[in-house]
Amino acid sequence: MPIKYPLLWLLLFTGLRVGAQADTTTSDGLFQAARHAAFDKKDYPLAKRYAAKALELSPKYAEVRVFLGRLYTWEKQPDSARACFDDVLNDEPGYEDAAIAYTDLEYWSDNNAAALERANAGLQYHPASEELLLRKAKVLAALHRYGAAGNIVDSLLKKNNKNAAALALGNSIREERSLNRVGISYDYVYFDKQFDNPWHLVSMDYGRRTGIGTVVGRVNYANRFRDDGIQFEADAYPRISKTFYLYMNAGYSNNVGVFPRWRAGLSVYANLPKSFEAELGIRHLYFTSATNVYTAYLGKYYSSFLFGARAYFVPSKTSKNSVSYNLLGRYYFGGADDYIGLNLGTGISPDERYLNPQLNIAYPLKTYKAALDFRHAFKLNIVTLSASLINQEYMPDTKGNQVQAGIGYIRRF
Repeated sequence: MPIKYPLLWLLLFTGLRVGAQADTTTSDGLFQAARHAAFDKKDYPLAKRYAAKALELSPKYAEVRVFLGRLYTWEKQPDSARACFDDVLNDEPGYEDAAIAYTDLEYWSDNNAAALERANAGLQYHPASEELLLRKAKVLAALHRYGAAGNIVDSLLKKNNKNAAALALGNSIREERSLNRVGISYDYVYFDKQFDNPWHLVSMDYGRRTGIGTVVGRVNYANRFRDDGIQFEADAYPRISKTFYLYMNAGYSNNVGVFPRWRAGLSVYANLPKSFEAELGIRHLYFTSATNVYTAYLGKYYSSFLFGARAYFVPSKTSKNSVSYNLLGRYYFGGADDYIGLNLGTGISPDERYLNPQLNIAYPLKTYKAALDFRHAFKLNIVTLSASLINQEYMPDTKGNQVQAGIGYIRRF
């Protein structure tokens, strides 16, 4: 039977839907209205009013009271938030969501000792809770107890290697998990046309965690252009806050050409919400003249993967500015030190120590690269393997290939 007056029916149906969504006569309806106001409208005062009315109808509605406490947290009203969480936990000491919300409140209020206490209290009732364990690891990292934080991350990833938030945290504290570390690596680069002799690079380093962050000293030996050279470097990773930390680098060599005489680097890293990470930085290389390279990076952890994109920009006063791009993909099969990675890109990176002397070549190199990386931890021992194929136009209309292979070993103690 045909429906008469379709517009009237449409208006009536729409009105019924709106009325159903706007039902504020029950505590459940008020709770839904509060969530809609908070998440869709970003109207926290309205959301608080709806939640308060829901609690007038159902004073023991724990889910609503925890939600109201979170609203107070987001509005930077910690005392009101604590009162909400205390009400719930006094009635139900094992209420997991209240323990999670309370831990978040204290953590973001920089009350790390109180946050740890709240996380531990919740874990007494829910010892396998991934949410509480992850928050405890974050708090321990904020307290500079990186080893304990890393152990929790390892246990989380052993049970669920798709926990992207745990992967992101594990990577952010990877170099600080132990007090000391030593490492050695070797890279071999073969050229089919550009150079008659292969290049060799050996690096040895020692790192120590300090009050300002991890500091690393490194000695590099290279044989390039039929010449030997030694370079001395220092890296530092000072932490600014829970979100931001720095990368700082300085290096010197008296064997110009094999290495730059001076090198320096500075980057700001950010561990962002939703398992994102980002970097903005600059690298400075000085052979007989200065080369500055600016870099930006954005990465996202998803399940057991890390996906990232990086750009390098080299400004020039005498020729065309140079821009290169890299795409990164990693699959983590264990902890933060266990992955297989693929990198596809263009250009030469100043962070690739086995190739960066090519940044000193006058001709603007057109370079395309594919690289594989492997890293695996055996308790405190870490093995790294790398291989790359590079196609490069090293002179006008003249291309050659480069094959790189590398191996490394790191010992933490």
